[in-house]
Amino acid sequence: MKGRKPIPTKLKVLTGNPGKKRLPQGEPEPSPGVPDVPPCLDEYAKEEWDERADALAALGVVTEVDMAALAAYCASYSRWRHAEEALQARVDSAGGNPLAGMVDVTKAGNVIQNALVGIANKAAADMVRYAAELGMTPSARARLAIDPNRGAKGKFDGLIGKGRKSG
Repeated sequence: MKGRKPIPTKLKVLTGNPGKKRLPQGEPEPSPGVPDVPPCLDEYAKEEWDERADALAALGVVTEVDMAALAAYCASYSRWRHAEEALQARVDSAGGNPLAGMVDVTKAGNVIQNALVGIANKAAADMVRYAAELGMTPSARARLAIDPNRGAKGKFDGLIGKGRKSG
């Protein structure tokens, strides 16, 4: 299936159903709550989990059933961080030359990209993809377009119909 991803009904309601289309009935609503940290995550991934899980749960973006997506994001973050640190260690050992970490020289004398660069790039791309699914990128939040003041009383609330009795 191609095209735009469907917007969850909960988000449509929060944004005032801008398309004014009939809202679907019976959409699953997982119980809110922060999932437990999966034991398979390493220290960097667990650290990122601790940084993100509570905030995402408070926004209602992540629930128990979203554990795998959040875990995949955190694992990608950890992979990216490990690769970047290894690249930086190569740069440092080469006297600060940034290209020293980016390339390797084969036995034949050919210059090739260091495998760590590919690992870091792939992990970063995965991390951004998962982050977008969880509403953690600026463009993902813009697509949600949730008005934080929605439901707050405006300065003209109560003026129209004031004095009328509801019947």
